[in-house]
Amino acid sequence: MEFSSELLKKFLKEKRSQTNLTQPQLAEKAGVGLRFIRDIEQGKQTLRMDKVNQVLQLFGHELAPVPLNRKKYLDETS
Repeated sequence: MEFSSELLKKFLKEKRSQTNLTQPQLAEKAGVGLRFIRDIEQGKQTLRMDKVNQVLQLFGHELAPVPLNRKKYLDETS
């Protein structure tokens, strides 16, 4: 599985919904700004990894390297 802002966006929205947290509540619990939560949920392409991990840790997750689909990558750069 390849990392994408869409995957992170979907994951966070689902977890927030499952735990009945509003964006402001999640921001407060994670110790990040409300704008940062909104940036994630809007699919912003550039985010600070340490802050993303602060949010993900609330749900027992963290960012990690994942193998690329090398064929897909080579096809896109050709």
